[in-house]
Amino acid sequence: MPSALERLKAYALLVRLHRPIGIYLLLWPALWALWVAAEGWPRPDVLLIFIAGVVLMRSAGCAINDYADRHIDPHVARTRERPIASGLVSPREALAVFVVLCLLAFVLVLFLNRLTILLSLVAVVLAGSYPFMKRLHHLPQVHLGAAFGWAVPMAFAAQTGEFPPPVAWLIFIAAVLWATVYDTFYAMADREDDLRLGVKSSAILFGEADRMITGILQLLLLWSLWLVGREAGLGLWYWLGLAVAAGSALYQQYLIVERRPAACFRAFLNNHWFGAAVFAGVFLDYLLK
Repeated sequence: MPSALERLKAYALLVRLHRPIGIYLLLWPALWALWVAAEGWPRPDVLLIFIAGVVLMRSAGCAINDYADRHIDPHVARTRERPIASGLVSPREALAVFVVLCLLAFVLVLFLNRLTILLSLVAVVLAGSYPFMKRLHHLPQVHLGAAFGWAVPMAFAAQTGEFPPPVAWLIFIAAVLWATVYDTFYAMADREDDLRLGVKSSAILFGEADRMITGILQLLLLWSLWLVGREAGLGLWYWLGLAVAAGSALYQQYLIVERRPAACFRAFLNNHWFGAAVFAGVFLDYLLK
């Protein structure tokens, strides 16, 4: 019988605390939104709640994702050692972890205003349904973008107490485009396994046009972020941050040129720096005005 400490270690592996890239990719758009909504430093309580909420919801997403993929992961070399696939955690335990983490995140939201609480219900639906989309259509990456991006209108509602303005929805669109790009890179790394197992993805849908389409999506992403800067009245530091992010996007295209799985996965990971560059631009622009 495993000890309590061993169970906790298994649950930590289930929610990928040892691989925080998903936390970063969910956190950056939330921070973009909080700083733009507050026109500088957001309220400390709102900032702390969103950081904790990001960690909880990303962890919940990993748990429900592994539950949804419990019949797939054992047949993929990269995922066969995941806790459910290896028998370390049962599917029922994964569902329980998902529910508990969602409830903890909801408790945090209860400290915010009514509008944010209502918006959080949409977040739970998006997070819980995303892992099952790869069986229904070829664009689960867009669904992931909506799930990750929904932190944006929630951030505006939490900070201002009002319905999110147009700039919030521009950031949301940017977040959806961004997730579609980086999760397509992720799917390109798994394309052969997905084809063998009948799993749908944007990488399979785009086929030989994957590099061109992700490049177009990155241009649309940068254009969306340019519109955000114009709408929010951001200045030089933001444009410098956006230029660094554009360089990151170019580097990602270089990485996927030969479509090698390892390089595609590196392109996915590099998006952490894309998000960080945009946030650095926002942060410094408000700080130094």
